[in-house]
Formats: sequence, structure tokens, C-alpha cells
Amino acid sequence: MLGARGVLFDLDGVLTPTAEVHMSAWSRLFTPFLAAQDVKPYSDADYFGYIDGKPRYDGVRSLLASRGLSLPDGDPTDGPELETVCGLGNRKNKAFNETLAEDGVSPYPGSLRFLDAVVAAGLQVAVVTSSLNGEMVLTAAGLRDRFEIVVDGVRARAEKLAGKPAPDTYAFGAELLGLTAAECVVVEDAESGIQSGRAGNFGLVLGVNRGVGAEVLFEAGADTVVTDLDELLPLVDGTDPSSTENSTVNGVHA
Repeated sequence: MLGARGVLFDLDGVLTPTAEVHMSAWSRLFTPFLAAQDVKPYSDADYFGYIDGKPRYDGVRSLLASRGLSLPDGDPTDGPELETVCGLGNRKNKAFNETLAEDGVSPYPGSLRFLDAVVAAGLQVAVVTSSLNGEMVLTAAGLRDRFEIVVDGVRARAEKLAGKPAPDTYAFGAELLGLTAAECVVVEDAESGIQSGRAGNFGLVLGVNRGVGAEVLFEAGADTVVTDLDELLPLVDGTDPSSTENSTVNGVHA
């Protein structure tokens, strides 16, 4: 964190546990769909391998391609009942919105403590997420007023930015903060997001292991991996790292 001037946070799985809601929604979509196609059944490994961190329709295409399947792209206005890439993506989004409305969402306590610490230390912050629901999730979690800069799927589409694993959205977030990539930390829990940070030559690419596996994040290009962001508080607030039970040594969670 030394020398950093800005922190670019992914949203789902980094600031909020909505990655779990996304996982459930994707399973509700693809479990019956793939069963009807008589191909390999859907599993959580598919989420991490083909969907996690990517724009929604790219995730649909990637999962279909893994089974040798393809569908017409259709249009983002397609109804969720249509058998198109956009139709399936919208079906997933319907399931996500229903779950979020029923259960709500709260930020990870450790992520909130880390956010408080980096802001108190004078670093600028922004959210960079592939989600088209970014504004809704931030508002539901009570975090919207904490971020002046939000680059979500809606903003990326308007700016014609390539999605993760391309570095474009993170580069745009840094630009909006008035910073270079080298001055920013990228915080990600998804393999595609880590690849995005590495491709953009950011000063630090920080992985948060919420289930994909530390080894996968390291292989994707993470400089260090933690299981919770509050493990890094000693580096931000200047306290003695040896006084914390959870620590990260040479990039490996101890």
C-alpha cells in the first residue's frame, strides 16, 4: 500500500457479499437450462471459471461456449423468457433482483473497516464493477454516498469500455480520480478482475479470496491475496503488524 494514492474496489465479493446472490442467480438460470441441453451439469466451478467478474452477457457466452453451445445475441431489451444471450442474461438478472429485494445486503465488516482506514489515510477511492446493478447494490448496502466515482456496467456501456479481463474500466476509474495506474491499488476477488488489474499495470493488484482460491488469484496476477481486507489495516493505519492475529506474509495468508 506504500506510495498508493487511490484504491479501486470491485463491488460484488469485495465490498458486499452479493457475489453469493449472483452465484445463486446463475445457478437458478443454468441448472435447468443445461439439463435441457443434455450436456455437463452446471456447478459452482463454472461460476468461478467462466462467469465471475465478467459483464453479464459475456458470462453467458463464456458458459455456453464451455459446453459447445451458442445462441443468437439478441438485444438487451429481450425479455427473460427468450432463448438469446441477452434473454438468458436478463433472466439471471431477474433472479438476482428478486433475491436482493427479499434478503437485502450489508457490506463485509472487514471491507468497511478497510475503506474507513484508507479514506482516513487520505487515499482516493472508487468502485469499478462489471455489474449493471452496481448503483442499486451500493444503495442497498448503504455505501453509495461513500463513493463519488462509480464505474459500473451501465457507465462502461455508455463509455464503450471493454469489460474485465480487459483493463479499460479500471483505467477509466483511475483517470476519473486524476491518478495514473501506477498510483492505484486494484482490489478484486475474481480471476478476470485480477487479470484486468495486471493487464493495466496497476501499482498493486490485491486479491480477496472469497472462494475462487488463493492459488488461482496468484496465477491470474495478484501481488498478494488476503481472506479479509481488515488483515491489511496495520499497513494503512501504521499499527504493529505483529499485534494482529491475521496477517499476510510475502503475499501468502498466514
